[in-house]
Amino acid sequence: MSRQRHWAVDLIGRPWSAIGEGPDSFNCWTFVRFVQKKIFGRDLSIIPVPGDNLLQVVRTFRDHPERKGLSEVAAPDEGDCVLLRQARYPVHVGVWLEVDGGGVLHCTEGPGVVFQPLSVLPVHGWQVEGFYRFGDGRFRERQS
Repeated sequence: MSRQRHWAVDLIGRPWSAIGEGPDSFNCWTFVRFVQKKIFGRDLSIIPVPGDNLLQVVRTFRDHPERKGLSEVAAPDEGDCVLLRQARYPVHVGVWLEVDGGGVLHCTEGPGVVFQPLSVLPVHGWQVEGFYRFGDGRFRERQS
């Protein structure tokens, strides 16, 4: 029996860019938006990133109306959002994948799009703030 190639493989290695809108480069939110639209058929709002001011970034993500459509869940499913932090406040977001024991697909400055198991995230300075799901149910991968 052959193992099916996961959809995320083609995204790994795409570069990070503060102004990247995809599909050739992304910032963390534009990457999540791209994956949600392309794989799960869900349109997410644009959240403008306010430059390099970390406090402004935190407030923008915290207060944006898109967050109201998210419900925190204890156990993530494929496609759920993973909110990450490096210090006290969440400043980064990725997508949960249920492959190789589970992990986060995200786009970071430097390496670009990477997949990291939960055990590896702290080595790179990330802590999981929480797992979040849109709407009232499990994501369903779009059938192409």
